[in-house]
Amino acid sequence: MDVFCGIDWAEGHHDVALVDDTGKLLAKCRIGDDLDGYRLLLDLLVEHGDSAETPIPVAIETSRGLLVATLRQGPRKIYAVNPMAASRYRDRHGVSRKKSDPGDALVLANIIRTDAPMHRSLPADTDLAQAVAVLARAQQDAVWNRQQVANQLRSLLREYFPAMIEAFRDKPGTLTRPDARRILAVAPTPALAAKLPIWKLTAMLRRAGRRRGIEADAERIQQLFRQEAPRQLSLVEDAMGKQALALLLQLDAACEAVDDLARATEEAFRSHPDATIMLSFPGIGPQVGARILGEIGDDRSRFATAGGLKAYAGSAPITRASGKRRYVGRRFVKNNRLNHVGHLWAFASLSGSAGADAHYRRRRAGGDWHMQALRHLFNRMLGQLHHCLQTRTPFDEAVAFSSRGGAGVHVGRVGHVIDYAPGGDQ
Repeated sequence: MDVFCGIDWAEGHHDVALVDDTGKLLAKCRIGDDLDGYRLLLDLLVEHGDSAETPIPVAIETSRGLLVATLRQGPRKIYAVNPMAASRYRDRHGVSRKKSDPGDALVLANIIRTDAPMHRSLPADTDLAQAVAVLARAQQDAVWNRQQVANQLRSLLREYFPAMIEAFRDKPGTLTRPDARRILAVAPTPALAAKLPIWKLTAMLRRAGRRRGIEADAERIQQLFRQEAPRQLSLVEDAMGKQALALLLQLDAACEAVDDLARATEEAFRSHPDATIMLSFPGIGPQVGARILGEIGDDRSRFATAGGLKAYAGSAPITRASGKRRYVGRRFVKNNRLNHVGHLWAFASLSGSAGADAHYRRRRAGGDWHMQALRHLFNRMLGQLHHCLQTRTPFDEAVAFSSRGGAGVHVGRVGHVIDYAPGGDQ
């Protein structure tokens, strides 16, 4: 007799339901989110036949947390069911729209009892790949948080000190740069900035790590700070300066977190066996490679075909056909992190690969706009990455963008509606 388990998880407790292959409820219970609760759950699974030879599959609406980590110890399959999909299955068991946590656990158990092939179990990634995923996502979140704080600081400076924004407007990183943060910490108001001598500005730029063009840049910044400009009232300006210093403390911490996580991410990524293959691709550096590895993992059985990987990344178009109408458009349900880093990868590859650049230009000449062409290039290179990882071979420019590979074939515009009715738009 096959047994299936469903768990409706919450912050303080979890509801568990076990059913057999006919859908009959075998057991249900509520466990706490602690070690005793996890032990009770494992004992309940063992009691109903769970073993290394015949593990009981588990459905749950999350792929993270200590409960999932505990259940993944062993050959047991864990199905992370999308909450939206689970709510649709709930309607199959009744039309009254009633809902309860034990009922949701029962629904989850029946999902994998009836439709397990339609859902993907959590991949069997190595510990190192999972660690890279944690670090890469944390570093990406830190970058987004840094930009959010920088935007808050910029909005404040626009109200009373626009010269500080202008001083670093054309510099990479703008206000997140070490020299910009160092100068703002010493002179958070226009009054204090106007009093800065050249020697002090030069010294701050050097301490921030600048090596070239220091004297000329110091003179430029001093001129900006001493130009006549609209000013807030003195007390208001001082108050805004204190607010800027408070935001600057947050920005300094965010920048330090980004740098620390970037170093840890690169170290973990370079120690992974897939790093050598990934770094052979144009446009992939340690940070981009770590983000890609973190999202696709290193379980090579996870994506049996390149098409599955492309769909997961959102680079492959999706077709909606009904009657005489057929629509081909981009995917909205996808791994957003992988899709985001894919565009960074495709854009960076334009300067590192003549084949990628030629492919991009052919797509633009065929009518694609910028993001469409990048998405198509990402789609193609993702298929190449899938092949190289499966065959354990590095990237080869001559093979990847050979004429035989069809790089010049234009396969149609994404986002078009094709109407086959007489007189329809085409």
